[in-house]
Amino acid sequence: MLIFLRHNIRWIAGGFTLTFFSSFGQTYFISVSISEWREAFDLSHGEFGRLYMFATLASAACLPFLGKLIDSIPAHRMIAVVIPVLSVAAALAGFAASLWMLIVAIFLLRLFGQGMMTHIALTTTGRWFSAERGRAVSLVVLGNQVGEATIPLGFSFMAIAYGYQTGWYLGAAALLLIGLPFSFWAYSIPREPHGRIVSDSKSDIRNWTRSEVIRDPVFWALLTGVLAPGFIGTTIFYHQNYLTELNGWPPQLFVQSLITLSTMTVIFTLISGAVINKFGARVMLPYFLVPLAIACFLLAASGPALSVYVVMVFLGISYGISWTLFGSLWPEIYGTVHLGSIRAIAVSAIVFATAAGPGLTGTLIDLGITLPRQMNYFGAYCLMAIVIMTIATLFLRRRINSEDSDKLLQD
Repeated sequence: MLIFLRHNIRWIAGGFTLTFFSSFGQTYFISVSISEWREAFDLSHGEFGRLYMFATLASAACLPFLGKLIDSIPAHRMIAVVIPVLSVAAALAGFAASLWMLIVAIFLLRLFGQGMMTHIALTTTGRWFSAERGRAVSLVVLGNQVGEATIPLGFSFMAIAYGYQTGWYLGAAALLLIGLPFSFWAYSIPREPHGRIVSDSKSDIRNWTRSEVIRDPVFWALLTGVLAPGFIGTTIFYHQNYLTELNGWPPQLFVQSLITLSTMTVIFTLISGAVINKFGARVMLPYFLVPLAIACFLLAASGPALSVYVVMVFLGISYGISWTLFGSLWPEIYGTVHLGSIRAIAVSAIVFATAAGPGLTGTLIDLGITLPRQMNYFGAYCLMAIVIMTIATLFLRRRINSEDSDKLLQD
């Protein structure tokens, strides 16, 4: 590991910086200000949920067009545009004097924070690393976990002392003064990949085009599982204040429990990176939703405050595996030439799922269907998706074996 870091620290640190600062567009951070925004604009859970959903849906619609640019524009030039826009969005979130201004801020935060910052980091890492792709991705996505453990907590303390607007302004400044110059420098020199990943040992992976991927049934089958962590995780964090009030938990419980979530995510990010390096990403497909299903059923039980920490343990396991898995899966299956275009479709779908979560669940809450009851349905969905992932894995294995056989006959 130390040798790997010594030779690749520039690109790993650059990707880490991007995923760390993507926190400003992630629901676990934005949700910390929801109570203030709802009070300021007199919005119900469902009304703000629908606002959040529409802003995020709009960002998801833009991602396939912006995301494919990483295939033709150098990453550092993309960073020079994405981070300043994200900084403006953060400042706008703090300033927001009208509801329309807040909608625009959330749209930009979701598009350039959750969407493009993560997309640039994982696309370039998937393209620049081959033999050590799993390890590289697992280290890059740690930025998200570190941000998850530190930024919301620091923001909460800042909001208590100086008001939530100050926290947003400081975030905007940090993006420009720290995130932009460092990540621009780190990515200004591309890395040349060396070797091949385990799944490439018998043959070179065919480089699919985006139109071919869209017509591939396996891609859509895989999305049924890929979308689950974003949809469910976003729903949980978005409704943290609602769950706290409903169950009589301490006000800062969710923010404090993020440390547990991040610790477990870090541990299983590194473990999954090692497994993917050795066996490939496909081997993990049937299993990464199991702990997520357990977390759903635990939340449905509405236990004591301590149960939130148990939920975060299982949620962290699923997050740790899925973050590394999603960064390694697409280049392993579809190649790297059109990786930006392909990942843009997948990321757009994930953002769409995160948009649907708050809007759908908030509306159901307004209709009298509590979130704990909804969590039972989400757990059942995870179990169904596990079956689909297992079948998809079998199809992928058969397809790769068939391609290997065809190549041997041609040789």
